[in-house]
Amino acid sequence: MGDDEEKYDGMLLVMAQQHEGGVQELVNTFFSFLRRKTDFFTGGESGAPEKLVKESFAHHSQLALKVHREQQIRQEKEKKEKAARAAKLAKEEDKTKDENGPQIRELTDEEAEKLQSEIDQKKNQEEKKEEKKEPVATSAENTPDKAEKEEKGADSEGEEDEKDKDKLKPNAGNGADLPNYKWTQTLSEVDIVVPFDVKFRIKGKDVVVDIQRRSLKVGLKGYPPVIKSQLYNDVKVEESSWLIEDGKIVTVHLEKVNKMEWWNKIGATDPEINTKKICPENSKLSDLDGETRGMVEKMMYDQRQKSMGLPTSEEQKKQDILKKFMSQHPEMDFSKAKFS
Repeated sequence: MGDDEEKYDGMLLVMAQQHEGGVQELVNTFFSFLRRKTDFFTGGESGAPEKLVKESFAHHSQLALKVHREQQIRQEKEKKEKAARAAKLAKEEDKTKDENGPQIRELTDEEAEKLQSEIDQKKNQEEKKEEKKEPVATSAENTPDKAEKEEKGADSEGEEDEKDKDKLKPNAGNGADLPNYKWTQTLSEVDIVVPFDVKFRIKGKDVVVDIQRRSLKVGLKGYPPVIKSQLYNDVKVEESSWLIEDGKIVTVHLEKVNKMEWWNKIGATDPEINTKKICPENSKLSDLDGETRGMVEKMMYDQRQKSMGLPTSEEQKKQDILKKFMSQHPEMDFSKAKFS
């Protein structure tokens, strides 16, 4: 059957969109057509039309149930594989921690505070000794290093600002308010609100909405489309939808394929938003499983740290290890050592 079965999908989809009453109204229209324009009900033997309808229903019902079962099996398999990967990763991480335990250990807040206090005290004592011995030389030696760090940090922030200065600040929904429509997003979905300034109430038959895997078209019949463009990334067509609100607004819901990224725009020609300024709600993060949520929170933290010229979580971890090593070896001189 294959391609022949899908040959009339476009036409049937348009018909379905024009039936505000849903499937029941669509089926009623179909049988009305058979009654008025064909001899379906009267041209054959008694009971033949009913038999044909039942056979067709049974055939397609079996196909639908088969596809549904296959989807459930596939989803269950993917879920198990994901759980197995997460367990394997956790096991490898535990193994790595055990192997490196004596060398690298994460400090508690109390230990970190105590260690920092000791380092600050030693540093102050050393500075006082140096000031007594060579006050001028010490000042001259420290000033260039400090200036170099400040200059480097300023350059880094300047480059980031220069790169993002023309981008829009995200709206409250982590999207953008554009002249003809506005959009919001979470990690897994995008919602687009398209208002129409017309003097009549919009119905399904007036609207043109075409959702494809990588493109979108939204508009009214007889009018130029408000949106007609390639999308920023792929969407799941079968899980996307649209509806009419208050007879004046069309809302389009898109389900992302990649649920681990923020979109910086909807269409190819739209202005970009600065995704570094996105602030997702905790309630949305809580919808994710533990492993994915941890990855997302770490990614967001590192992104914020970089935008402010501060160390990422990995860099901070290295610095903490270095501080601990320095405290354990006070006999060593690190004053002229440079670390990246």
